[in-house]
Amino acid sequence: MKNEMKKIAIVRLSALGDIVNSAVVLQFIKQKFPNAQIDWITEEVFSPILKEHPLISELHTINLKEVKKSKSLSLLKSTISKLRSLNKYDIVIDMQGLIKSAIVTRLIGKNRHGFDKNSTRESLASLFYTTTSSIAYEKNVIRRNCAVVADALNFEINDKMILDKEPIFPITKNFELLKDTKNIAFVIGASWDSKIYPKELVAKVCDELQEQCYIIWGNEDEKQNAEWICENSNYANLAPKLSLDELVSFISNMNLLIGNDTGPTHMAWAQNIPSITLLGPTTTRMIYETPKNIGIKSPSNVDILKINKNDFSIKDISYKDIVKQSQELLNNGL
Repeated sequence: MKNEMKKIAIVRLSALGDIVNSAVVLQFIKQKFPNAQIDWITEEVFSPILKEHPLISELHTINLKEVKKSKSLSLLKSTISKLRSLNKYDIVIDMQGLIKSAIVTRLIGKNRHGFDKNSTRESLASLFYTTTSSIAYEKNVIRRNCAVVADALNFEINDKMILDKEPIFPITKNFELLKDTKNIAFVIGASWDSKIYPKELVAKVCDELQEQCYIIWGNEDEKQNAEWICENSNYANLAPKLSLDELVSFISNMNLLIGNDTGPTHMAWAQNIPSITLLGPTTTRMIYETPKNIGIKSPSNVDILKINKNDFSIKDISYKDIVKQSQELLNNGL
């Protein structure tokens, strides 16, 4: 690929954490190809986190979940028609590697790149691409994301570039926080119950740290748990209701974020904010560890090719270990 203007489409439909961990590639593409037009195709529900991104030329949204739920033939036809109308790209890169994202990729481009059949959980997806990359599924997800894009565009994204990255998302809102204390956010939700650190231990972490701790919630169940933590800790405070773009801005103002393996926790790494990710049924493959972004893994063994959603070992992570690691990050001024 030469340095002249190119039209590039990235397909990453879901989920929140995966989109957060994928968007890092935008700055590297722009560094290499400053005149490139980069468009992004995503599920409508995740569009708020991308809509103000300065490196995305056009954000295209679809609602495959609604198509599946409603079983509406007319909605399916209009979605397909919309995708086919986007057929204007020099290259389309599928960063997701699922059959649904591969079909979307096929509909919008002639030159299509994705993972090969041995590099993704849904090997049939590879049949929809014109070129593929061989990147072990077991490899760190952020390195995989960078590698498939770098391979598609024929340039290098190395670990130093990732470590030295700029914050990924723009800050769109200011928050008035206390100045005479450390501000710590705690992400208590997750997509599976087995990924959730017990609320009783969250309260203990807050009390041990004795700093301003904000409990982030995303739905009514999480809000009830957050309220329980606030009622049972002298240092826990209920975070305000936040949209996705507001959540990025809120986290960007923190001194530290502690949370489960889920999208909002990954935002801290994205914004270069110190973080601790708590891992039970998943591994540090899901995060990019740096001197200020670390993971604490439970004692269980994990087969990433066959995740056990009944692995509740996250509860065995000592709250004292979390406190110790938090204090080290805070005291180092990172």
